[in-house]
Amino acid sequence: MRAVVRSGWRIGAAAAAAALRGRAGRPLSQAAGEGGGAEGGGGSGSREAVERLVREHPVVVFMKGSPAQPLCGFSNAVVQILRLHGVEDYRAHDVLQDPDLRQGIKDYSNWPTIPQVYLNGEFVGGCDILLQMHQNGDLVEELKKLGIRSALLDAEKDQEKK
Repeated sequence: MRAVVRSGWRIGAAAAAAALRGRAGRPLSQAAGEGGGAEGGGGSGSREAVERLVREHPVVVFMKGSPAQPLCGFSNAVVQILRLHGVEDYRAHDVLQDPDLRQGIKDYSNWPTIPQVYLNGEFVGGCDILLQMHQNGDLVEELKKLGIRSALLDAEKDQEKK
């Protein structure tokens, strides 16, 4: 996967998060995970522990809260974007439950903010970048590389039939 992080992609993430907040939708399955820590040696914030977490599933999100109950607007926006694409099978880790993981993931990615999204073990970015990828169609393509068909493709087909 190509490097997706681009500093010029800073767009009104707060506005986007506010727009997405409040969109009704069914809660994501608890399989999306609510755990915050990693088992094993080295502590939950160690490079090895974080590496295991980002590689444990094709889609991994480090967020504040859980998919069922995000605790910040940016985390909520990421959950809503994934929901729009029909991505419900992903791992989410609540960094508020584990201060070592919260700092460890920032150190691992060299990215200062939460949420953080990983696709196939590679850091994609935060809310603003995921929103930009959603808007320009890159997210559909990146999901396709993971074998995930975006629900938006089916929605487009339905619109064409009308």
